[in-house]
Amino acid sequence: MSRLVCVSNRISLPRKSAAPGGLAVGVLNALKRTGGLWFGWGGETVDEVPGDPDLHIRDGVTYATVDLRRREFELYYNGYANQVLWPLFHYFLRSMRYNVDERDAYEDVNRMFAQKLLPLLEPRDLIWVHDYHLIPLGRYLREAGVRRPLGFFLHIPFPNIEMLRVLPPYAELLRDLTCYDVVGFQTENDLQAFYSGIEHLFGAEAIRGDGRIRVGDRVIRAEVFPIGVDVATTQNEAMEAMSSDVVRRMYDSLMGRQLMVGVDRLDYSKGLVERFSAYQHFLETYPENVGRITYLQIAPLSRSDVKAYVEIRQALEQASGRTNGRFANTDWTPIRYLNRNFPHATLMGLLRSAHVGIVTPLRDGMNLVAKEFVAAQNPDDPGVLILSNLAGAARELSSALLVNPYDTRAVGNTLQAALSMALPERRERHAAMLQTLKRNDIAAWSRRFVEALEKVDAAESRVRAIGNSV
Repeated sequence: MSRLVCVSNRISLPRKSAAPGGLAVGVLNALKRTGGLWFGWGGETVDEVPGDPDLHIRDGVTYATVDLRRREFELYYNGYANQVLWPLFHYFLRSMRYNVDERDAYEDVNRMFAQKLLPLLEPRDLIWVHDYHLIPLGRYLREAGVRRPLGFFLHIPFPNIEMLRVLPPYAELLRDLTCYDVVGFQTENDLQAFYSGIEHLFGAEAIRGDGRIRVGDRVIRAEVFPIGVDVATTQNEAMEAMSSDVVRRMYDSLMGRQLMVGVDRLDYSKGLVERFSAYQHFLETYPENVGRITYLQIAPLSRSDVKAYVEIRQALEQASGRTNGRFANTDWTPIRYLNRNFPHATLMGLLRSAHVGIVTPLRDGMNLVAKEFVAAQNPDDPGVLILSNLAGAARELSSALLVNPYDTRAVGNTLQAALSMALPERRERHAAMLQTLKRNDIAAWSRRFVEALEKVDAAESRVRAIGNSV
């Protein structure tokens, strides 16, 4: 049986006190079936050249963590990955800043990852690489002689070629993706955007009738694998958290008011400034709701060393201050804005408590919070999901109230519709979305991708067998 090897920019050893995030749940689900290996940066930066990976075994899974040199981390992660690829892939050209030194560091880190991973590989391994930090890794593994099936999954959007061409080495990026045997995307739109790049670089004839891509003597399988959530675990966590101190204190503090909850990493792609403006418009347009609804926005800090993230934090603090200063009363604060994280189970309890979940990114690969909100609800009395039509999750959760996040007036009006929605309609919408979540849960996502890699392995085995018999 083949062993699965997963590679991601960052990995954390499992801790009893912390529930794993969406990526970790999916990866671990796949790894535990084969007793696999998870390789990546362990979170430490050093001044000297990194040594060999540290190996830890937990529940049959081997975790291999490497350190990064401090300067390379700054250039590779805060620089190229998050000031070039992240804004470009999310269509935020205004925030993109290309720097050759950062590109070189990006290549150096990917080369180092390949060098450190090679001694750990076994002859029957299937290798699954994750996300935009590690696009060139497949090329470096191929150059080192790795011929095993390689898969790559992009967790964020993929830009159309007319956007991608802004990147000076865009052709190299596309060629790097063709070093993989299976390339996975969140949505059909992302897949079509990838095809547009392939057609531009290799010609329309490179895309076969079955959707596969032929480049030279290689055939690449590009498909949509929408990532999901662990529905049963989310439901259980949400129900149990309702009796926790944090959730009970929050619920008691509402004093019977309705609750709207947003949970987003502090990032300019999440549309938080526009969301705060929409909420203020809602209070202005529907003054009967003043004093009757509380908006809880949880936005943990991220990438605090990057200028754009410092600016978004300041903008949100000013926006929430304006709204609270204008509408607050001695016993009511319109916006509770928190720059901190909570345990996953607590977050699920807060989502279950909400009458409205608001998820309005300006662009998002998927957005698992939207799916977690649906899974966390009480089916007998569910809350309403307001969801950006620019999030990948909107392709599946069509029974949510879909909005354009840039249209703050429409978002405010939709909030009013959500708060006044009758119970039968809420139940109907929730049931339809929950059915979709169960069909495309996190286990199905990892299983489908691994099965695609296994098909590549089986096909190559047949070719080898034919060659040996000739």
